Amino acid sequence: MEKNNKKAILYLLPAILFLAAFMVYPLIDVLIYSVEENYNFASQTMTGIGKLNYSYVLRDPYFLQALKNTFILVIITVPLSTGFALLISLALNSVSFLKEAFQTIYFLPYVTNTLAVGLVFMILFKKTPYTDGMINLILAWFGRGPVDFIDGPYWAKMFVMCFYTIWVVLPFKILILTSALASVNEQYYNAAKVDGTRAFRIFTRITLPMISPMIFYLVITGFIGAFKAYSDAVAIFGTDLNAAGMNTIVGYVYDMLYGNSGGYPSYASAAAVILFVIVLTITCINLLISRKHVHYV
Repeated sequence: MEKNNKKAILYLLPAILFLAAFMVYPLIDVLIYSVEENYNFASQTMTGIGKLNYSYVLRDPYFLQALKNTFILVIITVPLSTGFALLISLALNSVSFLKEAFQTIYFLPYVTNTLAVGLVFMILFKKTPYTDGMINLILAWFGRGPVDFIDGPYWAKMFVMCFYTIWVVLPFKILILTSALASVNEQYYNAAKVDGTRAFRIFTRITLPMISPMIFYLVITGFIGAFKAYSDAVAIFGTDLNAAGMNTIVGYVYDMLYGNSGGYPSYASAAAVILFVIVLTITCINLLISRKHVHYV
């Protein structure tokens, strides 16, 4: 038994060392940086240890704007993308003809470069002196617009950001939910049909409970992914996200490290710790909710 334990430890040792070097140590380092007041990166000196960095970050208007943008993005995109993915997966599951072809088409955006997709969205929505953009041309057919979605009002820019985020994450969620639906035992459906159960009741009493673990997984990963959003905003609005008013928390961390206002690792670390606490809190809340609503077979 002891030999087996030693062998198991030896097999796990590379993974443990990897996690310690690239996850545990950086996390501890960030925590240390976040409490070092007036830290000078060049001279490696500080004036003390305290909560000054957190106080500065929580009062910084750029961080508050990034926090607002991130929360709006999370609240809108996670439920909508999961709901749309479920509806599309149900439609694909009910169509046998060219089912694989449709699955491939829906999955294509996931394997396409994020920045390339963002550039396409910018071209579609951007209003220039020469053209109003394809989306504004469509709006004009209905007597609306034109709207400057890229450099115009805040609501228009947030609409593009949410639209883009949903579009990018939808293929992965469709793939997961389609696989989950295919794994549901057909005997449950046959028994329900024999009893004359309505389709909606079959969906709520059989389908949803059976695929609830996958839905929960997508919700958790969706929250985490939306909170880490940054490249999406850069792809559409450029690198100066503070000027566009469309920065995110991860973008704020990057700016504090390498941007125009860069060179402040303590402020960046404080913002990263705040993001970590927010994500951890929401994940724990989801775990508590899942105990009642997620059914594992």
